[in-house]
Amino acid sequence: MTERPPHSPAPITGIVGLGSVGESLLHLLLAAGHRVVAVDTDLDVLGRVARRIKAVHGNGPERDAVTFTSDHALLRDASVVVEAVPDTPAAKASALHGITAVCPPGTTLVTTTAALPVTRLALSTARPDDLVGLRFFTPPSPGGPVETVRPALASRESTAALDALVASAGLTPVEVGARPADDATALVLGLLNRSVCLLDEGYAGHHDIDTAMRLGCGLPAGPFQTLDRIGLDTAHAALMGLWLRTGDSAFEPAPLLSRMVAARLLGRKSGSGFYAYDETGAQLPADAADAPDTDAVSVRRVGVLGSGAMARGIAEVTAAAGHPTVLVARSAEKADAAVHAVADSLTRAVRRGRITPEAKSAALGRLAGAADLAALADCDLVVEAVAEELDVKRPLFQSLGRICAPGAVLATTTSSLSVTACAEASGRPADVVGIHFFNPAPVMRLVELVRTDTAAPRTLATARAFCQGLGKTVVGCSDRTGFIVNSLLFPYLGAALALLDRQGAEDTLMERTDAAVQQGFGYPMGPFALLDTIGLDVSHAIQQRLHAHFQTPEYEPSAALTDLITAGYLGRKNGKGLRTATSSR
Repeated sequence: MTERPPHSPAPITGIVGLGSVGESLLHLLLAAGHRVVAVDTDLDVLGRVARRIKAVHGNGPERDAVTFTSDHALLRDASVVVEAVPDTPAAKASALHGITAVCPPGTTLVTTTAALPVTRLALSTARPDDLVGLRFFTPPSPGGPVETVRPALASRESTAALDALVASAGLTPVEVGARPADDATALVLGLLNRSVCLLDEGYAGHHDIDTAMRLGCGLPAGPFQTLDRIGLDTAHAALMGLWLRTGDSAFEPAPLLSRMVAARLLGRKSGSGFYAYDETGAQLPADAADAPDTDAVSVRRVGVLGSGAMARGIAEVTAAAGHPTVLVARSAEKADAAVHAVADSLTRAVRRGRITPEAKSAALGRLAGAADLAALADCDLVVEAVAEELDVKRPLFQSLGRICAPGAVLATTTSSLSVTACAEASGRPADVVGIHFFNPAPVMRLVELVRTDTAAPRTLATARAFCQGLGKTVVGCSDRTGFIVNSLLFPYLGAALALLDRQGAEDTLMERTDAAVQQGFGYPMGPFALLDTIGLDVSHAIQQRLHAHFQTPEYEPSAALTDLITAGYLGRKNGKGLRTATSSR
């Protein structure tokens, strides 16, 4: 793409296929001042995208800069044509044949395939010097990632035109590689598919699952937001291809996903999927929040049972939020050390500008330590945050049931054990819920509120209002091992670990897979770095609990983790892990 003389018309860019990728790219190119011929054989798709362009741009110049058509002949004057049809050999071959039939040699042809070899597609066109590729991980967005694919047979003119197109569209080039891209895509698709299965089981709503994964794992978008953006039919086809190729049941499309595709509920591109969209393609807001629950009882005094990192973090949060808080440990020395640790944490918060010195002093004035469970007798809500072992938790809940005032809410912070077992031990199961804070509690916004079959409405309402008063975002789910986040996260992490056992696995597999997940999908870190962050021993213990409950292959404890733990590799906590050790050498 060379510079044009002043006042000369912009060169024409063609787009063939107006699905999720094609439509998103169209918006970027119009915003960059391109004249575009947009081709699709589906008249309904042409009409929908045309209406969206009008809704977004009104009568602005962008509306006049695009021609919608089902006739490939109008592409003859384009200098670059982007093919964005479904990612199957037959669809690609048909689209490229239609393009080359009308576009003269020298026209740069760009395929957006994510899974097919670009060189093979280039050879099938009989114009391999003209064909280059763009690999999108999700539909293009301003500043979003894209990998340019430059077959050896492509001409310098074609590769230069590809670079100019990427720059003009405002995309960010990344270097991932075909195999890491395939691995990252398979890992993410497996996670998305499991999310649909979880929804189909009625375990939690799609909005709660999306919120949990965004806030609990730092994902840029929730699983259902991502599926809607990709297109449910596109995700379904990709999953089907992976399932047929690998035989891995994790890729068998969730029945709900299949039903939605059959009903043409395809996500954003069709205007309706897991969410609804307006005439511009923008996601419509969720239903307004429910009115405050009248069953909720005010919580003033809070008890925290435990002295570890989670207990200290929760005590810091409750004291900072204005609740008189007592932290009960096994000994006075442990209680004093925990209170001092909270003071140190608040001091660091002052240094970082998160709170004022006055707020720190006020919070510490509300916090006391104790070594006797009797100190919890007058608390309105008690949060247990001791070791993740039922043999430890059950006797404590038995004591709490006797000591705490009638009607006081008793909560466990367990991340993978049975809340019901704690409730039964208390002798007052109507008062018991799970309040799963995420570590570090002062920073992480998410709380999973876990209901048992016996929890009273008043207990759930009080716990929810209490957590919201702490500034937390609350998602609800029923009592099942792993709740939302861990039940979705650990099969994803396990699938990443399984790559290490693949025949011919590259020595750089961990680094390149992490980079592909980060750069391609925008995750804050890749699966191997995340395992180091969680702790390899902690991750292995959670895998064991999940597998003991579900007894399915996706939760199978990793032999690689066993080997690493035996060798003393625990992750960031001791400076030796999957990626930590690599980066420290």
